[in-house]
Amino acid sequence: MAEITGVPEYDEAAIQRIRDFVEATMGGRIVRMEQQVRWRPAWFADVEVDGKITELHLRGDRTGDVAIFPDLKREADIISVLYDQGIPVPQVHGYLADPPCIVMESIQGTRDLSGLSAEAHSAIGREYMAAVAAMHKVPVEAFADVDIHVPQGAEEIALIGLNTYMPQYLRTKKRPEPLLEFVIQWIRRNVPRHRTRAAFIQFDSGQFLVHEQRMTKLYDFEFSMIGDPMVDLATMGMRNTIEPMGAPLPELFGYYEQASGEPLDHDAILFHVLQFSLLGTMQFTGTVADPRPADPHSVYLQFDLALRRSILLALSQLAGVPLPELPPLAERTGDNATLIRKLADTLSGVAPRDPVAEGHKAQVVELIEWVARADAHGAAMVARNIAEVSAFLKRDFADWPSAEAALEAFVLAAGPDQDAALITLLGAIEGRRLQVFGPTSIGEAALHVRLPQSRLDGA
Repeated sequence: MAEITGVPEYDEAAIQRIRDFVEATMGGRIVRMEQQVRWRPAWFADVEVDGKITELHLRGDRTGDVAIFPDLKREADIISVLYDQGIPVPQVHGYLADPPCIVMESIQGTRDLSGLSAEAHSAIGREYMAAVAAMHKVPVEAFADVDIHVPQGAEEIALIGLNTYMPQYLRTKKRPEPLLEFVIQWIRRNVPRHRTRAAFIQFDSGQFLVHEQRMTKLYDFEFSMIGDPMVDLATMGMRNTIEPMGAPLPELFGYYEQASGEPLDHDAILFHVLQFSLLGTMQFTGTVADPRPADPHSVYLQFDLALRRSILLALSQLAGVPLPELPPLAERTGDNATLIRKLADTLSGVAPRDPVAEGHKAQVVELIEWVARADAHGAAMVARNIAEVSAFLKRDFADWPSAEAALEAFVLAAGPDQDAALITLLGAIEGRRLQVFGPTSIGEAALHVRLPQSRLDGA
């Protein structure tokens, strides 16, 4: 088997194979093909068929060490099932295996809901939540030919995400992860036993487009599975902190209750906020610790910091343990500040050749900003973390890797009686990291993470 790389090979020859496949599949001629500027290969294409233009989206595969379901065809098959069931998703026209590419309908619209009236937000919210409720009612048997696992019983339904992500986490983990190991144990001990109905879930939900003040279609089913439908309510609430849903969440969730005919389970939603935050962090921990060539490292750092903040907020509320209040950082200039400024200055004179290169340059600018904060505050943060772990474990450590490894070993052996103390310690360690890197372009999203206010009264 060939070595897995951060991004599949989409060279000129591969792109030509995509073009040939699209034209053969659609029976027409590509008159425009424009690469989408993002961290995975994707294109918008216009195909002329019998004098008419058909707009397509060509979705490539990012695989690498962050792929939970490496086969892109799985997503194509899922979208096709949903389309056949009447769910508003793009129509799939074909799938190319080499290089992996889904040829599908291009959805009209945008994700930017700013400027719309409150009435438009409410109308879009009703349409979106009706689509989600309908998706949750699709019989799981409809996915039999797609080979999606159907969990049985409350524990497997609740933990389908964890069980699915665990192999990738164990394979790619590069360093001790005391926070993640603690939360893995905590959620296994605190499964909502009353949740016994499984449904198809988008899993990474809240992804839809709007055109002319109407919702058009749902998109992105890369991580879809069958599990507790409350997962989708939890994850759309998390997405709302960085990509607003439009209408207030309590209003949206009220629409879901009307469309589904079932009341929301607010405690289960919070449980799944915790689990989804954990899984996202597990997914990226390997590449954050040891970036692979071509990885969009600034994007993964952003995910990692924001998801760890979400973990701590949800865990604190579920366990009833307040997070520690930390003293503010004493601002200082890093020892390498002059060199870092010169690096940024040199980069500013580089002229990107196209929008993709412009995106790469923007990531480098963000990473330089991150490095400057590490230069100024990283040593003090590490020293404080070592001191607190040493005091907690009553052992001295020469460096952070040995302290972190010892803390993970303690977590793995600890019982529930240590929960409060560990939440406090882990909250301080992660809180200091947020203090250091939150005031950066990468860290800004983490500073705005809030728990979804799902109850209709906003409580």
